[in-house]
Amino acid sequence: MKVERLSKSDLVAHCRSIGIDPAKKTKPQLLAEIESYRQDYIQKVKAAGRSHLVLQEEIKQLAQRYSDNLKVKIEDRKQEMAQDDTSRYLIYQVLGITAGEGKLIDEYQNTGRFLYTYAGSFLEEAASLCLEYKNPQGKKTFVANTLGARPKTFEIDFLDGINAIEIKWRDATTDGDHISKERTRVECIRKHGYIPIRVMFYYPQRARAQRIQERLQTIYTEVQGKYYAGESAWDFIKEYSGTDLKAILNAIENQTHP
Repeated sequence: MKVERLSKSDLVAHCRSIGIDPAKKTKPQLLAEIESYRQDYIQKVKAAGRSHLVLQEEIKQLAQRYSDNLKVKIEDRKQEMAQDDTSRYLIYQVLGITAGEGKLIDEYQNTGRFLYTYAGSFLEEAASLCLEYKNPQGKKTFVANTLGARPKTFEIDFLDGINAIEIKWRDATTDGDHISKERTRVECIRKHGYIPIRVMFYYPQRARAQRIQERLQTIYTEVQGKYYAGESAWDFIKEYSGTDLKAILNAIENQTHP
């Protein structure tokens, strides 16, 4: 659960659920107490030799939560679309797309946006959980941009010692500006004394997007960073954290669709 994104009321409810008294505390104070609670909890689980089973269950619950929320979002959007003005279907039909086909295309286009967002957030959070169980003191971190005015800070998805790990479920961008922005980011992270590590689980399919990734890999190499994509990303998480995330996800899928 990305507690930093919770509203104050939801954060208070979460604190109460894990035994933290939220009375008269600011959101930063509550987040700090949750972080301390998580560190202690994971250390106890690891000391008891139960970390693998507990982590598996957390990922399973995370998947269920994302699945439930996704279904609600899709259903809400379908209900909204039922009230849409469909006069544009005339243009679809002129181009050879029937009204029925146009309706389905619009539905899939709209709901697909939710799917891509939720799929990415889920996988990135699941990978972060694996890293957190490896090192409970590791966490999301922001470093100041010392090479430019914007943005003021750069985000590190998981900072483990000097390893600054960026987690991407995929990156299909074809924007050339992405290269210069990413170069600034990794050079800045390197200047802070960290090793930039990019972990991207799914490599893009299109040639232009692949060329962007090839350039990014070169940038990471130039700053003595590391770049893992596709199967090597799954292997990195397994070897680095000691958790076979892909196997856990396959097990969840087999339980869902036996």
